[in-house]
Amino acid sequence: MSSATVETRPRQQNPVGWLWRRFREFRRTRPFWGGLLAMIAGAPILYFPYAHLSLGGLTIAMSTTAGAGSLIIGVLMIILGLTAWFQPAVRFFAGVATILLTLVSIPVSNLAGFGLALLPGLIGGGLMVSWAPLPEPATEPAKGRRARRAKQVDNPIAQRVAAEPAATEPAKAEAVEAPTAKLPAQGAPKEPAAEPAVPQQPTAGEQEEAR
Repeated sequence: MSSATVETRPRQQNPVGWLWRRFREFRRTRPFWGGLLAMIAGAPILYFPYAHLSLGGLTIAMSTTAGAGSLIIGVLMIILGLTAWFQPAVRFFAGVATILLTLVSIPVSNLAGFGLALLPGLIGGGLMVSWAPLPEPATEPAKGRRARRAKQVDNPIAQRVAAEPAATEPAKAEAVEAPTAKLPAQGAPKEPAAEPAVPQQPTAGEQEEAR
């Protein structure tokens, strides 16, 4: 079988590559790392007041009277992280609220989850406040230019309109280069007109000879 008769198979799209591209676009268009750190900081604040640790045969319950406050702070920080992901327009408010809740959790929720939520909460709030979207490129993408050129090639009317200016340009150039008649300049001095010849009178000797 020759290579001319071989049928080309359609290119199969890699699902892993497609997911990675979608995730990269999602990550670049929002404060991703700030929201992630805010949710990570809310997890220990929410967990430790309701955790039960067992040391050998001894069970230690860490629940205190601040359990309700820790629950509210942890849930709010997770919600703020998700809000920064899916509503980037309110990222400034979400970042400031995350920083304030992290500071409030120090006296309320076991020293901000035994210090595990302190740094992630402060850093995540700062990243959300300082994040800004990328500026849009001013140039037209290559695909758009190619599509426009393809439309002009397929459209005979566009070809005719594009050819008319090119045809008129040589005619304009010839008209500019053509010599023009020289006209007398205004205000130039006129040449003096020729005076009529005055007949000379005969002298006295000539008159006597004529007599």
